[in-house]
Amino acid sequence: MTKREKVKANIFNIQKFSVHDGPGIRTTVFFKGCPLKCTWCHNPESQNSGSEILYDKNKCTLCGNCIKACQNNAIEIKNNILTTNMDKCTFNGDCIVCCINSARQIAGKEYTVDEVLKEVTKDRIFYKNSRGGVTLSGGEPLIYAKFVEELLMKLKEENIHTAVDTCGYGDFKTIEKISKYTDLFLYDIKLMEDKEHILYTGVSNAIIIDNLRRLSITHNNIHLRLPLIEGINADEDNILKILKLIKDINIKKINLLPYHDIAMHKYEKLGRRYSDSMKRPADEKLKRFREIFEKEGYKVKIGG
Repeated sequence: MTKREKVKANIFNIQKFSVHDGPGIRTTVFFKGCPLKCTWCHNPESQNSGSEILYDKNKCTLCGNCIKACQNNAIEIKNNILTTNMDKCTFNGDCIVCCINSARQIAGKEYTVDEVLKEVTKDRIFYKNSRGGVTLSGGEPLIYAKFVEELLMKLKEENIHTAVDTCGYGDFKTIEKISKYTDLFLYDIKLMEDKEHILYTGVSNAIIIDNLRRLSITHNNIHLRLPLIEGINADEDNILKILKLIKDINIKKINLLPYHDIAMHKYEKLGRRYSDSMKRPADEKLKRFREIFEKEGYKVKIGG
């Protein structure tokens, strides 16, 4: 009889002492892969489900150590530019270890549920003292349905508070299953106009909105998270449409998340183009949006 193969997930970061992804001090587990491709994404290394190399050309001295270390001849220097053939790369980490300037790093490592559980339970004393816990984020955790369900179940067996940060784009059966072991949902809403949503995220918002409505019927602790980007969705029309949507939905709290450009360097390391036309909404506008929601009785915070 063959031993049952352990379910695995590709994770690009297990961030300790997080204070923006739910109550108290938390550990946030970032899963790799997302069905959305948001123009403003601040974790671009989370979008693709496969592992990737991040390369900082500003730190690289073209010493050639990584070329010697690579067993697959995936790295070369042409015209004083170091390139990596990702089709040949096996992500074994040899080029990372030998880089004396820390110019290279791997985004994405496969974990089993027990490996993640072992790591996150190291800080249970901090969760207990701060009423914190563990948050599953990404990317999109729903991609790893079986893994996430098993991990959440084991966290609850350890009496650890659980939160899931989701874009809501997925099979509702998955959401329904994991909701039994989830104390808090952090649910993103980007744009209410479907054409605009498709333009800036690559997918329709129909599933996202429908899943939110259905989840609110069975789950009583949902926090709405609204990323706000000037010229894209930071306008009163979008805010009022979101308000109309949630009037009949059980929402406990709303976080207004103004755009920031701190992820710009990540795009450069991944060799991707970054749009520098996006801006943070003015503080006066953010306060106005907060007032609109507060007037209807919602608890609102600007920021995570």
